Amino acid sequence: MLKEKIEKHLLEVQKPSRYIGGETGSIIKDISKIDVRFAFCFPDSYDIGMSHLGMKILYSLINERENYWCERCFAPSEDFEAVMRENDIPLYALESLDPIKDFDFIGFTMQYELSYTNVLNMLDLAGIPVFASERSEELGQIVVAGGPCVCNPEPLADFFDLFILGEGEEVNLELMDLYNEMKKSGATRKEFLIRAAQIEGVYVPSLYSFNYNEDGTISGVETKDGAPAVVRKRIIKDFDKVYYPDNFVVPFTEIVHDRASVEVLRGCIRGCRFCQAGFIYRPFREKTPDTICGETKALCGNTGYDEVSLVSLSTSDHSQIDEMLTKLIDYTAEERINLSLPSLRADNFSEELLEKIRKVRKSGLTFAAEGGTQRLRDVINKNVSEEEIMNTCRIAFEGGYSAVKLYFMMGLPTETDEDIVGIADLAQRIVDLFYSIENRPKGKSVQISISVATFVPKPFTPFQFEPQDTREMIEHKQKLLMDSIKTKKIRVSYHNPDVSMLEAILAKGDRRLCKAVYAAWKNGCKFDSWDEYFKYDKWLEAFEECGIDPSFYANRRFDYDEILPWDHLDYYISKEFFIRENKTAHQAVTTPNCRQKCSGCGVTARTGGKCFE
Repeated sequence: MLKEKIEKHLLEVQKPSRYIGGETGSIIKDISKIDVRFAFCFPDSYDIGMSHLGMKILYSLINERENYWCERCFAPSEDFEAVMRENDIPLYALESLDPIKDFDFIGFTMQYELSYTNVLNMLDLAGIPVFASERSEELGQIVVAGGPCVCNPEPLADFFDLFILGEGEEVNLELMDLYNEMKKSGATRKEFLIRAAQIEGVYVPSLYSFNYNEDGTISGVETKDGAPAVVRKRIIKDFDKVYYPDNFVVPFTEIVHDRASVEVLRGCIRGCRFCQAGFIYRPFREKTPDTICGETKALCGNTGYDEVSLVSLSTSDHSQIDEMLTKLIDYTAEERINLSLPSLRADNFSEELLEKIRKVRKSGLTFAAEGGTQRLRDVINKNVSEEEIMNTCRIAFEGGYSAVKLYFMMGLPTETDEDIVGIADLAQRIVDLFYSIENRPKGKSVQISISVATFVPKPFTPFQFEPQDTREMIEHKQKLLMDSIKTKKIRVSYHNPDVSMLEAILAKGDRRLCKAVYAAWKNGCKFDSWDEYFKYDKWLEAFEECGIDPSFYANRRFDYDEILPWDHLDYYISKEFFIRENKTAHQAVTTPNCRQKCSGCGVTARTGGKCFE
């Protein structure tokens, strides 16, 4: 028995509770009554995957159907993987402890480009052919992916049978219904994939082929077997009534975000030109305060969590935030539940909002300034002024806070050394502001934390055409920033430029990168997002082995009229809008947010409605 073999070796590894299942809230079903089995695979550790809200939603949604069973599967850590390979333990699902190779669907959520090699490793551990072309013609083992990274799925195209573009609450069940129907009729894998390609939001890469120009750019995309020339993402139109679970699986062990989570809105009104999420999750939709409060009460009551986080791209942009927080605080204060409010913006932070926050949280505040100078903030369309940043910090300091964290990026388009020095200058002005306030927290020293990420150009953004800075350029800017900091009251952290470089390559790559992803995995790459496992030299060897120049993807400016690897996918935003916004960025001109004025991004033309009624 596989279960006995697993239990025999669990004490040989760290955190065995990651691998045994049986947690409160996990769903067990009678296999004899199940028509379709879905293994929801997260290509990272249990601690990270169990914090992911999308898995919680789809896990509960699929399991609402009596004849479907969704189970969870995570990437094993290095110690348990060694045990698995030494003892012939295949990758298995936590609910049944059955091998996932026996499931109908093996579904991955792709949240980050640096998890790609983990997908290959998990398929190999499961005993499933890594390449889609090598899988049996019989209907089964359909390997599928969704999530933000599949807005450009081409670097993974050789490994997946299909991709789900956009929001999965409806399309997942439609896909499983089709599979159930065709499985009973004795259909083949190919017949199923051809039919699946007709479902809006489903992209079957084997039905598409690419042609290339002599300079390596794409000359055209061809389809076959009736596949649509353009695949449009799926969206949920009535977000206030969309399915949301009233229970979560509660882990035995501590995880990264060990709390209940309630999604308050989806999409973003802001239009920051670097932000992929802000565009691919459009249109902007929000839940009513009553819905949010009801979901919070149900989750906390069923799971026993004493902390709940409000999930969104910008919580303070909710049109009824005051009413929402009043309702939530009345409940959480009475039940002694901590309410976490991430994703706050400096331009709509007020004393009234601070007063509400103080009732539920007393820690440092975090804001995203992104650029060190006003010129650069205008380039990226941050639409936050230094006056607003300083006023926000003043409100925080007068309200009793002495710690503020600021997020910035370096390597942004048009950036100069002056913009880098501007990060240090802005932080210093915030320090000086603290000491200029008479009613500041007494007996405390101010602490300004600066986190600086390296800019990564992403598909479906106005900056998708931009080149990324080279490693040498980023290292110069990192040193310049550190040399510009004059006090210990300002702490700085920044990213490894090699990690950001690889992220850009995979984000903007085409189908030719599949062979490099495979070569890197064969060379020992996995858990690439973890510092202790990241092996950029192995990736460079893989690129060289496959005849690929990584700078072609990361450090080259893409032409406006160039066919991009993701141009055959429709995420509701027009390419013409991205071109227009890119040109506007280079003029350092801002675009108003969606509540102020429609920018004509293309969403309304495709949805047939308005973003705001």
